[in-house]
Amino acid sequence: MSLGTKIAWDDTVLPFQLDVSDMRGRVARLDGVLDGILKQHDYPEKVEALVAEMALLTALIGQTVSLRWKLSLQVQSKGPVRMIATDYYAPQQEGEPARIRAYASFDRDRLTDGAPFDQVGEGYFAIMIDQGEGTQPYQGITPLAGGSISACAEAYFAQSEQLPTRFSLSFGKSTEPGVGEHWRAGGIMLQHMPKASPFAASSEGTGEILTATDLVDGEEGENLGRVNILLDTVEDLELIGPSIAPTDLLVRLFHEENPRVYDAQQVQFGCTCSEERVRQSLSIYSAKDIEKMTTSEGQVTADCQFCGAHYVLDPATVGFDAEDSKSV
Repeated sequence: MSLGTKIAWDDTVLPFQLDVSDMRGRVARLDGVLDGILKQHDYPEKVEALVAEMALLTALIGQTVSLRWKLSLQVQSKGPVRMIATDYYAPQQEGEPARIRAYASFDRDRLTDGAPFDQVGEGYFAIMIDQGEGTQPYQGITPLAGGSISACAEAYFAQSEQLPTRFSLSFGKSTEPGVGEHWRAGGIMLQHMPKASPFAASSEGTGEILTATDLVDGEEGENLGRVNILLDTVEDLELIGPSIAPTDLLVRLFHEENPRVYDAQQVQFGCTCSEERVRQSLSIYSAKDIEKMTTSEGQVTADCQFCGAHYVLDPATVGFDAEDSKSV
């Protein structure tokens, strides 16, 4: 694969369908997106790995939803890594890229020598869909279990959406000759064709954590087992690239399943923070509250946890007692 082809597939999500087994899927490759996310912070490598995995899952899942605004993934934990949050914003216009942002909060002195997933403890994995103004946000959660965040996502789809789903992900620091060391990620998502939106109709259960194989039997079970065996043959370098294009990978893995590809969706790092949004978030506070937030220099400051943007505001112009609000 040429350098130009490699770059063309970087930071894209390619939708596909397997006609024989009635399954759909996505192939994602992330490069610049991860650089945009991670360069905003000085994360230890184990935390970077968790953020890279979450960003990759967010790209794969976000592209499966008929989304008008935002999909969010969250890990909330009692472990050293307390939270990982990611957002996927749908393209505002046809042909524009989707946007992804992410950040993590953690206790540096509690990090261990264990694997990245060992840095999260008891907690939950959540998916939230917000279609924008005038709609009711959708949320589902599942306990943290299974040895990886992708395993938690698989359990979520099995438990909350009754959709057999499988992820195969790879992520790490690239050390290509002539290119500075940086994070890359690639992965495949496989899922039975959904029966309803946004994923499938939810139903009440017993609380037992399900897996994909608990949901299907007969011909569907045979199809799921067959494509999972094929997916198990994928290698890390095939997922991350740059030697194999995603289209060639699909033919290599699933040629007997009649793979059908659709238009790839570009993704990029992007944050929605702004001074106006900061002012809106502070509009619920009184002048006394704002006074408590004011620094010794006579300023109210705010930092975006996603992109690191720093905002400096005049305390007289924020809160519901602000000068501007009184003149309206």
